[in-house]
Amino acid sequence: MTTTVKPVKLDLARLEAMAESDYYNPYTIFDWPETLGTDRPWMSEDLVTLAGTEEWEALSREQQLALTRHEAVHFFSLNVHGIRELLSEVVLRIHTKTYADASEFLHHFIGEENEHMWFFGTFCLKYGGKVYPAVPQVGPGVVEGVGEAAIELIIFARILIFEELVDYFNARMATDQALPPIAREINRVHHQDESRHVAFGRHLFTQLLDQVKESRPEDIPVLAKYLETYLEYSVRSLYNPAVYRDAGLDQPLELRRRLLEHPARQAAHNDILNRTRKFLARNGLQVQGATA
Repeated sequence: MTTTVKPVKLDLARLEAMAESDYYNPYTIFDWPETLGTDRPWMSEDLVTLAGTEEWEALSREQQLALTRHEAVHFFSLNVHGIRELLSEVVLRIHTKTYADASEFLHHFIGEENEHMWFFGTFCLKYGGKVYPAVPQVGPGVVEGVGEAAIELIIFARILIFEELVDYFNARMATDQALPPIAREINRVHHQDESRHVAFGRHLFTQLLDQVKESRPEDIPVLAKYLETYLEYSVRSLYNPAVYRDAGLDQPLELRRRLLEHPARQAAHNDILNRTRKFLARNGLQVQGATA
């Protein structure tokens, strides 16, 4: 891959040292029980896509627990798909001139993300019997007419948005004592690694954004609009009609539509996305919904 984007200047020694000191063997660290049982939630109940709505309250306890099981498998499936996408982009850039300073850290990044994909996939297959396919939906598309620095920024911004969104869930579920230990531990381990990845992603984002501001400031409003659209697209991916169907809920497509329009779910979306929106706003990419 060749690009005219200037080399980024990153001091990643601390993050590289943390990656080495925090290293674990994913193939031996987890205790995988044969079954998880159906008498407890697999996902924090306030994080399911029906939380806060009358739709949730109308479910029997058995239906609520079933929904948490399928939503947990779907959430981990989203991680599999997201990691696969980000790895394909990062591998193309390692040891290129633009990212020479980041290449040592990117080796850790690639190794860790590959291991994450393995344990997320293992949970899905072992306890859910499948990895949910990605939900077909219209994304924000390709941005045309912007400079190369903006294109590079979009790629790493998408990675950062994905990581910050899933980390919101990981951090909450890592300490939820209602969940099976294996579910808590996977969320805990992923949160530990993602804290480094998010720090790296934000640092790289600001470097690339500085290049955009210097070379093509007219791209800034285009980027702001695109990233807000991508934030909304990302949070909508949490709502999967196949999950509702598997949980035995009626009219899954219509249910998804109602949930996406529900005020309680809109408020939940703002909570999930607010940290990222505030980061973008601090860097001159003001997007709808950020709060002080």
